Amino acid sequence: MNEIATKYNPADVEEKWYAYWLKNGYFKSRPDGREPYTVVIPPPNVTGVLHMGHMLNNTIQDILVRRARMTGKNACWVPGTDHASIATEAKVVNKLATQGIKKTDLTRDEFLKHAWEWTDTHGGIILKQLRKLGASCDWDRTAFTMDEKRSESVLKVFVDLYNKGLIYRGVRMVNWDPKALTALSDEEVIYKEEHSKLFYLRYKIEGEDGYAIVATTRPETIMGDTAMCINPNDPKNKHLRGKKVIVPLVNRIIPVIEDDYVDIEFGTGCLKVTPAHDVNDYMLGEKYNLPSIDIFNDNGTLSEAAGLYIGMDRFEVRKQIEEDLKKADLLEKVEAYTNKVGYSERTNVVIEPKLSMQWFLKMSDLAKPALEAVMNDDIKFYPSKYKNTYRYWMENIKDWCISRQLWWGHRIPAYYLPEGGYVVAAKEEEALKLAREKSGNFALQMSDLHQDEDCLDTWFSSWLWPISLFDGINNPGNEEIKYYYPTSDLVTGPDIIFFWVARMIMAGYEYEKDKPFRNVYFTGIVRDKIGRKMSKSLGNSPDPLELIEKYGADGVRMGMMLSAPAGNDILFDDALCEQGRNFNNKIWNAFRLVKGWAVDDNLLQPESAAIAVRWFDSLLNRAMDEIADLFGKYRLSEALMTVYKLFWDEFSSWYLEMIKPAYQQPIDKYTYESTLQFFDILLKLLHPFMPFITEELWQHIVSRKDNESIMIEQLPIVKPIDEALVSGFESVKEVISGVRTIRLQKNIPNKEALELQIVGEHNTDYDSVITKLANISVINRVTEKDITAASFLVGTTEYAIPLGNSIDIEAELKKQEEELKYLQGFLKSVKAKLGNERFVSNAPAQVVENERKKQSDAESKIKSLEESIAALKK
Repeated sequence: MNEIATKYNPADVEEKWYAYWLKNGYFKSRPDGREPYTVVIPPPNVTGVLHMGHMLNNTIQDILVRRARMTGKNACWVPGTDHASIATEAKVVNKLATQGIKKTDLTRDEFLKHAWEWTDTHGGIILKQLRKLGASCDWDRTAFTMDEKRSESVLKVFVDLYNKGLIYRGVRMVNWDPKALTALSDEEVIYKEEHSKLFYLRYKIEGEDGYAIVATTRPETIMGDTAMCINPNDPKNKHLRGKKVIVPLVNRIIPVIEDDYVDIEFGTGCLKVTPAHDVNDYMLGEKYNLPSIDIFNDNGTLSEAAGLYIGMDRFEVRKQIEEDLKKADLLEKVEAYTNKVGYSERTNVVIEPKLSMQWFLKMSDLAKPALEAVMNDDIKFYPSKYKNTYRYWMENIKDWCISRQLWWGHRIPAYYLPEGGYVVAAKEEEALKLAREKSGNFALQMSDLHQDEDCLDTWFSSWLWPISLFDGINNPGNEEIKYYYPTSDLVTGPDIIFFWVARMIMAGYEYEKDKPFRNVYFTGIVRDKIGRKMSKSLGNSPDPLELIEKYGADGVRMGMMLSAPAGNDILFDDALCEQGRNFNNKIWNAFRLVKGWAVDDNLLQPESAAIAVRWFDSLLNRAMDEIADLFGKYRLSEALMTVYKLFWDEFSSWYLEMIKPAYQQPIDKYTYESTLQFFDILLKLLHPFMPFITEELWQHIVSRKDNESIMIEQLPIVKPIDEALVSGFESVKEVISGVRTIRLQKNIPNKEALELQIVGEHNTDYDSVITKLANISVINRVTEKDITAASFLVGTTEYAIPLGNSIDIEAELKKQEEELKYLQGFLKSVKAKLGNERFVSNAPAQVVENERKKQSDAESKIKSLEESIAALKK
């Protein structure tokens, strides 16, 4: 290796080592005799770009994958992208609009040609961006939810589930997106609280002068009213029983029906029933055989069936109808009202409940084994609090509306016959064969059949992801599916726990009779430092690539992980990346310091260095044990913090100071080699978090061959820890810090050697370390410290530095008397607290114990000060 540069420049390092890893195939995985460790990437939208959520998610995956490699596992991280039907189709439609082309002007094949061109141009950008982050995916395995293998898998599963009677077609009330012009599943609807209006409308009672008053938030739907409903137990509306009312403005006569469903307390207790435009009204319509009038076009404007306001947007109608009802004296009153309104997750427009012919998948039977697997911890959630969310959803599961009124996606493999009916088949030739058998018309040709226009919900392909990536649907039991499945860890956000996580579990038990993954690590949402969710509209979301350019990939990775406990939201601040960059510089400078020392093979190891080596060896092994435990609990931020503190506080601030040779003097060979060994292990512990700088420095430790890398090195086995040495050294640190504090307070230069007096018990084993780091000329055990000495306590032992003529006795006396007065007041307040029986009885034991320690420490310091003051007054 070349000489190490003076400053660490990530740009010089990152591209070089990523290319090296790729060239040597370190990311590749093939089945072998090792234990597999498999991770499948949550596939980002094919035309998407990297955002902070992706950064967090993929950093965590890379940390887990790199750590697995270093523990001897055959790590396989499979990348890929999702075709994202609604989002991608919207982008293509928008692009065509800029060219003056409407989707409706094109045939399906013409539109798909544009969609594929868009995908080929923009697709995969996000995966290339992940390389900048250091993602160690097996890129040879890159998949796409609409590539040949995945598409074949999706169609096979559709046909299989249909043949099992689990997929059916029917008219149902669905969530309709008037902008994307497609049905949505319940999980794709976001409910937002809004300040609305509650309109009280007058429905004239047929044949009478009176009115029935109905409260509604949606007066624009009255054109679809086909009944009014009252609760049979509602005394205030008894007079409406068996009567008919007239819909305001529309003048349609509708019956008054009775059902317990009506809330007596809401509004006036009268409910307008619009079966085509409300889920609950639809159920009432089915129950009482009411007609259903669909008054909306697919785009949210009013249809011919409405009879009024034809072609107007639904929200414009709401404004206009309020005015028209007032003029007709059919509006009793309007009140302010707060309610929850459903919005499309994809387009952010208000969804419209709509009756529509759709394809559905029965979920109740599929959900049972998937619920049980999580509840009995066969699949573990981290953090486990998400088990409750999962259970609630799975116990209240509804059939999945799997059809979408889009062209970009997997087209539903159903083929309609000329005389009615349909067949379902994965391939056209099979469809034709089934159609001929079903119709008895063996002269039928493919041109006589018409394939369903809808495509499948995007999630219908991604729910097969852990299976289809290893071709388990098309080739059941193949070598790869047997080796890599179930996968090990899934890293994802809790917002898609039902969209994706639950459905993958269902697919896993249906098609592999086993779980798809062993553990699910839920990340939090990345928010800005004041807690707002990051978004383009708020302008608070940094560009991840710009962050990498500024702070280096390792700095950004570390910045993300320092604030990313599992399942909790991340308050992200650029300052965290700066902290990461500073840590890079700390590691770099520490390595340069060590590599800059001259080594003397004949030099004996100093006693202080021997103690330092033994101490840090134990500390390092204890940290390795802790880190392994934290990884086992998926507490990755804490694992990073453990190695961060070990390097910054213990290795750099203490160990290197203990072994550092005198200015322009060499270091002994044993200490130097031990230090490089420690560096080697520290770099390995850091590598999953900070892959680039650790590779660069590791390659500098000794001369390496061209095909070696830290990323395929094994983590060392944890050795026994000398706990007595580790705990004993904490007292030594206090002694050294105490001497340094006195130097600071008394303005004594570090180069001036001092005498250290000790009153009380003291372990002499570490004297060589104290002598070196505190610059002590002599250590004396005394029964009484010098009159001029400045002192401090470590436990019950007093350590003192005689100050001789350099002390101003009068000033020192005044200072100590002030300190004594403060401590006496402090002790009085602590005693008062401990003398309060209620406090001692009710406070936690640890709090009471802390107060007792404060009392003991204060009494010890007061005694020491009183003795010192008495000595100064002599």
